Amino acid sequence: MFTTSSTEGDQYDDWEVTLNQGLKLLGVLAHPDDESLGFGGTFAKYAAEGIETYLVTATRGERGRFGPRGERGDPVEVGRVREAELRAAAAVLGIREVSVLNFPDGALDSVPAGIAIRAIVPHIRRIRPDVVVTFGPDGAYGHPDHIAISQFTTAATLCAADCGYRIGDGSQMDSLPPHRVAKLNYLAWRKNKWDAYQAAFRKLISVVDGVEREAHPWPDWAVTTEIDTSAVWPTVWKAVCCHRTQMSIYERLEHLTDEQQTALWGSQEFYRVFSSSNGGRGREYDVFEGLR
Repeated sequence: MFTTSSTEGDQYDDWEVTLNQGLKLLGVLAHPDDESLGFGGTFAKYAAEGIETYLVTATRGERGRFGPRGERGDPVEVGRVREAELRAAAAVLGIREVSVLNFPDGALDSVPAGIAIRAIVPHIRRIRPDVVVTFGPDGAYGHPDHIAISQFTTAATLCAADCGYRIGDGSQMDSLPPHRVAKLNYLAWRKNKWDAYQAAFRKLISVVDGVEREAHPWPDWAVTTEIDTSAVWPTVWKAVCCHRTQMSIYERLEHLTDEQQTALWGSQEFYRVFSSSNGGRGREYDVFEGLR
């Protein structure tokens, strides 16, 4: 067994942080609270390792719940409060920088693709992340905003690497050099995670254009990346609790069994869309595999 004294352990921790300096993770998501409920373990884990973490959120969540009984409020006020909650949660998770695009909540898919892509590309070129994470094409449970941000982010990672792509606004952002992201990952929740989530919220169904949509887990064979987030789940829960306007429903998560809590918070899974550093059938246990 490998053991160290406390001094040696501290030196090892310092070495690990130094090793990870320079690596960057960017999440491009739809709403305030996506960063905590969906991706919180990922942000908290890598921030604790000394990796720079960044977040771009497309909306202010102005159509979300706003009160102890989940009522609605004035969209301007709701958006202001929810952005403040987002920034508080991001600070808990160790996210270095939060950018809000101010697109319409609940209507993100109505934003012209060219406009959305031009809003995301400058952040990719400025931050120069190694890994980008976002929702998958299923939008987790068919949410149109999640589907839209998945499509926009995927297109933006390609455009950001294209030396011929220009923002076209004549600003300093337009002079940023191209940047090629090494890896793009989609969120890929398995059945046990959805079972735990829906044990708190019952069957999650949304109606879009008169058609019911519900969550469908990713099959185990499609999960390419699984990271252990068990050590940071108390941090993630603290971040979730920053979204006070949403707690009328999120507080139900506190009553899950230990097994359900482990399923929900103990790991995070992704589908590797592309990678310039590795591939194959072997499962990754680090989104930065091949880059360290």
